Amino acid sequence: MAVTVTMPQLGETVTEGTVLSWAKAVGETIAEDEVLLEISTDKVDAEVPSPAAGVIQEILVPEGETVTVGTALVVISAPDEDTSMLEVPEAVATQELLSEAEATDKSGLAVDPAIVRSVALQPNPGQNVEPIAPATSPIEGADVARRGVFSPVVRRLAMEHGVDLGLVMGSGVGGRITRKDVMAVIEAGRADIDQVVESSRLRQRIAKNMLHARRSAAHVWASVEVDYEAVEQVRQARQKEFKEREGFSLTYLPFVARATMEALAAYPVVNSSFDLEGGTQTLHSSINLGIAVDLDQEGLVVVTIKDADGLRFRDLARDIRERAIRARAGGLELGDVGGSTFTITNPGPFGSYMTAPIINVPNVGILSTDTVAKRPTVIALPDGSDAIAIRHIGYLGLSWDHRAFDGVTAMLFMNRIKENLQSWDWDGDLL
Repeated sequence: MAVTVTMPQLGETVTEGTVLSWAKAVGETIAEDEVLLEISTDKVDAEVPSPAAGVIQEILVPEGETVTVGTALVVISAPDEDTSMLEVPEAVATQELLSEAEATDKSGLAVDPAIVRSVALQPNPGQNVEPIAPATSPIEGADVARRGVFSPVVRRLAMEHGVDLGLVMGSGVGGRITRKDVMAVIEAGRADIDQVVESSRLRQRIAKNMLHARRSAAHVWASVEVDYEAVEQVRQARQKEFKEREGFSLTYLPFVARATMEALAAYPVVNSSFDLEGGTQTLHSSINLGIAVDLDQEGLVVVTIKDADGLRFRDLARDIRERAIRARAGGLELGDVGGSTFTITNPGPFGSYMTAPIINVPNVGILSTDTVAKRPTVIALPDGSDAIAIRHIGYLGLSWDHRAFDGVTAMLFMNRIKENLQSWDWDGDLL
């Protein structure tokens, strides 16, 4: 009996996925639990094992295509099931359709032609299919009916750049004009200093997520100045011992994260999610801390530390470090992403002064930690007089969703973090 494999839901909020690659072709056998395909979602890339042993009878979704959860992906027949009735014309037709480099996903974003490869049904052994020779001129050797069918991407590019499609040589099946053909014409007319490259899948996912966040949350931003002198003194005193014991340096981030956990407990509305259409607001019982990690300038991913409010300082610092390393090495697992209730982004090490990050929806707040540097500031002496001293000063910025809470709550929350950083017994926390 044939088994139909559907697009799995790889995460609580995941609604769709992109087929990155098929591990098997039509007609090949596969064992149960053997890798069947690789899928990419907004949260993670994952390999999907086959739920049954058998023969790949039909691949329904080509590489590079994005479909919703539950969509049928592939049909696997039993090992002894006869699949010889599959017809060559159907396979060839599917091959022609999938070979078009301008294939688009449901969001309208063009898929990289290098990614879109044919996974069509293969003809039976012994049957010969004549290859279609490429057209030698814009018209010569082309299937005129097929050539005149332009994808939305081709039409849009031609219109935006003033390209006459009647003069473009098509490299697709039957002489059909593809996105690559139009881009070649556009590139030929550009100045030598320009360089156009295809955006990565990760970059496109980030772009869609950022636009969605800006449209769905009422962004407001505020900041506070923090005197990190107490934190800096502990860092300097404990740095050597901490690095020998843990294997990495003691940075400001775990101090900020630990101080934030306490502030979120004091102001639970900041650790919530807001549903305008449903008319509800969920105050989360646990704090799942999201940490934004830079992937060596190739993109950004938010890793999640579940139940971060229950971790000791050293455990929190260790978890942040380990997830960042896995993210940059491409080794994240499903449990490492998604499900955050509040997020921290840390541009400070790169020299930022003040930043206003975009909220990681469905969170209602994101905290940015900016550069800590020595600056002159006014301090109160024990006798009550004022003096100017050189202290380690930095800024914290909070972007919050004004639908969920107001400015007073935002400032009380931030000042709670500030007070924690300036007055806690950090030396005791590090024991």
